Amino acid sequence: MRLFSIFLLLFLSLNIFAQKNDDVLATANGQNYTSLDLTPEARAELENLPKTIAATRQSLLEQQINAMLFETEAAAQQTTVEKLLEKEVKAKIPAPTDAQIKAVYDVNAAAVGGRTLAEVRPQIVAYLRRESEQNAFAAFLSNLRTKHKASLGKDVNAANLNGFEVLATVSDKQITTRSYEAANKVTLAETEADIYDDVRESLDQIVYSNLVIAEAKAQNISAGDLITREITDKSKTPAPDESARLEAALRQKLYQKYNAKFNLKEIAPVVQNISVDDDPAQGKADAPVTIVMFTDFQCPACSATHPVVKSVLAEFGDKVRLVVRDFPLVQIHENAFRAAVAAGAAHAQGKFFEYTEVLYKNQTNLDAASLRKYAGDLNLNLKQFDLDLASQQIADEVRQDAADGKRYGLSGTPTLFVNGVKVRRFSPENFRASINKALKK
Repeated sequence: MRLFSIFLLLFLSLNIFAQKNDDVLATANGQNYTSLDLTPEARAELENLPKTIAATRQSLLEQQINAMLFETEAAAQQTTVEKLLEKEVKAKIPAPTDAQIKAVYDVNAAAVGGRTLAEVRPQIVAYLRRESEQNAFAAFLSNLRTKHKASLGKDVNAANLNGFEVLATVSDKQITTRSYEAANKVTLAETEADIYDDVRESLDQIVYSNLVIAEAKAQNISAGDLITREITDKSKTPAPDESARLEAALRQKLYQKYNAKFNLKEIAPVVQNISVDDDPAQGKADAPVTIVMFTDFQCPACSATHPVVKSVLAEFGDKVRLVVRDFPLVQIHENAFRAAVAAGAAHAQGKFFEYTEVLYKNQTNLDAASLRKYAGDLNLNLKQFDLDLASQQIADEVRQDAADGKRYGLSGTPTLFVNGVKVRRFSPENFRASINKALKK
């Protein structure tokens, strides 16, 4: 009975959004709001949700089959998947010629911001190799499908699937409904949650905008004057989220005054057991709330998020603990992995957070010489730093963090979890609300 309930819930969850055009999604100030009031983009997402979920389920099954094919072939060749793809795909792609690289540089000279050919050469090479690698990858995958007899079974979107239905087979291994749901439940939940967030944000904005107009009219002033008085004129501190905090306060005040009610049921969050491993941490180990942040030290969004995270955490004192884990996006950030290892080397000497402050502020200078200079500036033992920078153990720890991140459903950075719940649509207010929600449990 429990297995049936799990899969039945998946399809019932779609009814949250299965709205008719005249269904009331929200009410405020005596006015009803329906899907017709949403932005065209949000309305389309709402109407297409069942199709989106079905397409996502099919895509995830294909990805799971591909992963199984690579693992099966890697085992047959007694190697790792990473080395297998390097040998069978990347190594077979010829390097772009100097003439090809120069031609791309010349065409895009205005877009590279004055950087020299030597500075942007790695990005150009990656660009030129990408299409060839994609074609080689597809051909290799096609060969593996034949070699290992990959075949589809029951339709992954069929109704009333039980946990033992076979969705696909690779050699003698099966992907059952139960193993599929276990592997993909986070991504499926995130897909639906993302659409909920888009719809709710659109609904919030139209309701809030109308209430600002209503309140301004009640006070016989313009909407712009109301915003200036309640937000602009009150933003007197340099805190990065002061304006957002004031706007949230005004929004809540208007929702209460005009009795705003929202009928969309929030998607229940997926709570994961996020390991803190032995990674760098700030705060008491027994704090009631643990925040785990997966970061990439070459990621501009991580650099921008970092001071906001510090500012919000300062409000909660000993109630929160921050753990930092690595998720270097090596496909787009050539220095991210090296920077993560360097941060690990600094951690070995007790100066992880001091060192990462420097990394976030110098993201365009993360070459080996710069990383060593930053260590020297912090008075680290450079001989030991050099040894740790070359350490396979620290490099493996970075890889383990990245592997864990993928298992938790990460696709980018920064990603933060509060007591195992992912912070969606990161903002100071969302982050603060996530912590307060965790503290109330």
